[in-house]
Amino acid sequence: MSSIDPSIPIQPKLNDVNDNLPKQGEDPNNSTISSKASSFYEEIVKKNPFFAAGGGLMILGSALALARSGIKSASAFAYRQLLIDLEIPSKDKSYLWFLQWVGKYPNRSSRQLSVETSFQQHDNGSVTTNFQFVPGPGRHFIKYKGAYMLIRRERSGKMVDMTSGSPFETVTLTTLYRDRNLFKELLMEAKELATKQNEGKTVIYTSWGPEWRPFGQPKSKRLLNSVILDVNIAEKILQDVQEFMGNGDWYFDRGIPYRRGYLLHGPPGSGKTSFIQALAGHLDYNICILNLAEANLTDDRLNHLMNHIPERSILLLEDVDAAFNKREQTNDQGFNNSGVTFSGLLNALDGVTSSEETITFMTTNHPEKLDSAIMRPGRVDFKQYIGNATLYQMEKMFLKFYPNEFDKCSEFVDYCKSVDKDKHISTAQLQGIFVMNKNDCDGAIAMMKQVYK
Repeated sequence: MSSIDPSIPIQPKLNDVNDNLPKQGEDPNNSTISSKASSFYEEIVKKNPFFAAGGGLMILGSALALARSGIKSASAFAYRQLLIDLEIPSKDKSYLWFLQWVGKYPNRSSRQLSVETSFQQHDNGSVTTNFQFVPGPGRHFIKYKGAYMLIRRERSGKMVDMTSGSPFETVTLTTLYRDRNLFKELLMEAKELATKQNEGKTVIYTSWGPEWRPFGQPKSKRLLNSVILDVNIAEKILQDVQEFMGNGDWYFDRGIPYRRGYLLHGPPGSGKTSFIQALAGHLDYNICILNLAEANLTDDRLNHLMNHIPERSILLLEDVDAAFNKREQTNDQGFNNSGVTFSGLLNALDGVTSSEETITFMTTNHPEKLDSAIMRPGRVDFKQYIGNATLYQMEKMFLKFYPNEFDKCSEFVDYCKSVDKDKHISTAQLQGIFVMNKNDCDGAIAMMKQVYK
């Protein structure tokens, strides 16, 4: 066995020394850290079965999720800073204005459309039907005054109007924040379009759930002199209405409710409703028709409707006797399963919650059936009988249909004078005779003799 001479120094291997020495320009401390990190990776990560089985994928997925969340937050921030939304709910008055406006707007891109059909049957039996295509539920684009706008029409599948059964809808307009002032201009343009279409016409409103909605197309205004009533009746009613309209301050100064009720009574076909329509046209007013015998009408809804009548409108309660007969002590309920009670009607007309600045017209064929409570001042302030055709009306109507036929008119009136006074003819029947003989006054006289045999 050889022995090692202790006097001879042991020389380490050159490679081992070089590996442990820091390289030129390298910090000895960094070299130590790198060595430890490499060792940690080898011992913990590479040899750990958890990381080997999918830990890397988990880390990658977490990183992607964080990146996605960051992108969404950044996009939401950018949306709030750059874009602006305007929501128009279906309950708002401008909703129908906007749909009508956008349906006629030329610079529109729409793939989903809805149809709005207007149907009108004329007195002569002819029918006029118009179709208008408006944007349906979905997304649409328009370019308005150089600005691009996104239109989203959405229909709720859960929220439904319980009175009408129709789902609630919203229209949302989206554009750049800098173009937000265009929203008001757009809505004003839509309003002017709707107003312009109704110029020279009378809009007929009917109740639709808790609100008033136009019924069909606006009707051309009827001239006041186109409805021929007996001597001075039309002038007397018109004078009273105009006096009421011009004395609002007088009512307010004396603490008197500013409202007025009119009752037109008489046989069917005497021109009561026609005169109200002509009066509304003369005053440039619209008409709100309310059917008291409607099955779904309640006291609360009646009060709500009468307190939310559209501006410049006459409230018309037709055939008020059909909803209520003479009141009895044990029966305060309306007929025809109506939910409106007699006391509810009285409170709506002049109760604590009744409306102000309203003109109410009621019509009836049987005033004797009405309770005295509804006839008192404050509910009915002006009563006028409008009866069957008088000789004055017959003469005026004849000359209206056959101008300058004065001799024939005298013959016509003389025959009517000779007829038994118990035989009556309504102005509606008389007009029907003239319409059937448009250009034949002799034929009208002959037909009149057949009626008055």
